[in-house]
Amino acid sequence: MEAASNALLGEFFARCPDPLFVASADGALLRGSDALRQVVGAAALDGARLPELAHPDDREALSAAWSRVLGADAPVSFVVRLRDAGGAYQRMACSARRSSDGGAVFGSLRAAPEVVPELAGEEQKTLRLKARLLDEMAEHMDSIAVWSLDGEGVFTYHRGRGLAKSGLKPGQYLGSSVFELHAREPETAAEMRRLYDGEVRRFRSESHGVHWDNWIIPLRDQPGERAHGLLGVSVDVSESRLVENELRIQLDQIAAQQKVIRDLSTPIIEVWDGVLTLPMVGTVDSVRTAEVMDSLLSQIVEKRASFAILDLTGVEVVDTKVASHLIELITAIRLLGADGIVAGIKPTVAQTMVALGLDLSQLNTQRNLRAALNYAIRSMSRAKGASPDAPSAPRPSPNERA
Repeated sequence: MEAASNALLGEFFARCPDPLFVASADGALLRGSDALRQVVGAAALDGARLPELAHPDDREALSAAWSRVLGADAPVSFVVRLRDAGGAYQRMACSARRSSDGGAVFGSLRAAPEVVPELAGEEQKTLRLKARLLDEMAEHMDSIAVWSLDGEGVFTYHRGRGLAKSGLKPGQYLGSSVFELHAREPETAAEMRRLYDGEVRRFRSESHGVHWDNWIIPLRDQPGERAHGLLGVSVDVSESRLVENELRIQLDQIAAQQKVIRDLSTPIIEVWDGVLTLPMVGTVDSVRTAEVMDSLLSQIVEKRASFAILDLTGVEVVDTKVASHLIELITAIRLLGADGIVAGIKPTVAQTMVALGLDLSQLNTQRNLRAALNYAIRSMSRAKGASPDAPSAPRPSPNERA
């Protein structure tokens, strides 16, 4: 008979459609119906106490109501916000009565509508809709985590599928103090306190290999007053960060390749002791000319060159700005104590340089690279006084003689 009664009682708790519970006098849940498990989660029935499941702001009121239950021999009804299986707080209407010996409490729960007396019906609907939208967003968006703190730094909301990426469970911090969690990190705790007096803050962080884009929003009723809570929203941006890093690597590779191409297209060659030549081929633009100027001047100083030959044989067209840069380059070469020679100027390039109206009287030009090299070697031979140790200069061909 007793076994049958126990089986019937077990089936009652399993099949009863209402959230029912049996609790000890101190509020520890001893047994609950399957409907209650669906409300607060199975883990909450493993010896959890109702005050632990209650919203921090409701715990004092719950304690007072629980005292009334234990002190009366009649049912006592009250409303309390309890943490559900997803970590959110739900308003629940509780009806409870103590056992005859006062050692236990029997109770039932049902959903209690959010009632804000000063709000009209449509405003209440809007408020409930907003709360539901937040819950749905946190529940179904893989890359988001949402949390909120009350004025004392206690977590009142902690949801989002993105939490798992940081090794956390939804609702794990509910009822916990953010300041206690960071007790060993005084700088972090101090920064969290300052946020209550600050403005909206956005920053990026990394946790468990996940990159987060974070917003922390102070919640205040009037501008300028201390916030009565904080809202935090974190979005997983790891994928976009990965794409950004890959793009940066590709851009760096392209830049390096372009530098190699430019170096190959404008090689500075020491064709003779003290004579540098720079053959330029293809299109000459302002960027390339500036790079050539830096490289050539550095080589002149490093090798102590006396002559620098700019071979424009392979250049068909230059714009007016580049032509002006070439004149400046020749002037800079002279300031370093060397002589700049321009060789192989094409007719189109010559026309451009003349059209600029620049003073070309001091510009040393030769018809080709051989003539320019011949000029440089002869000049160095004359400077040495044609000593026996001086290298013999090649004799110019009749077409190269002035």
